[in-house]
Amino acid sequence: MILTPGASIAGKRITQSFGLVYGNTIRARHAGKDILAGLKNLVGGEISEYTKLMAEAREQALDRMKESARSQGANAIINLQFSTSYIMGSASEILAYGEAVVVEDA
Repeated sequence: MILTPGASIAGKRITQSFGLVYGNTIRARHAGKDILAGLKNLVGGEISEYTKLMAEAREQALDRMKESARSQGANAIINLQFSTSYIMGSASEILAYGEAVVVEDA
């Protein structure tokens, strides 16, 4: 599956469009990780527990979006974007979305 944030793919032409596809996930923080993050906040630096959590969430959202596109017969997704939203005190949503298309060599 070809993924791109652009509206076209070099060397390919779009032969069919299926429209919007998306994948999302909502992840909650773990209380134990919140304690570690709080300590890290005191001394500064990256909070690697949250970095890992968000990376896993992005991958899951991408996988769900790609599966949606495949089920419609697409072999690429163009105009790929991510969106993040705050759901509640300890949970965030990651949304990946784009346009499912069929591309062929130009």
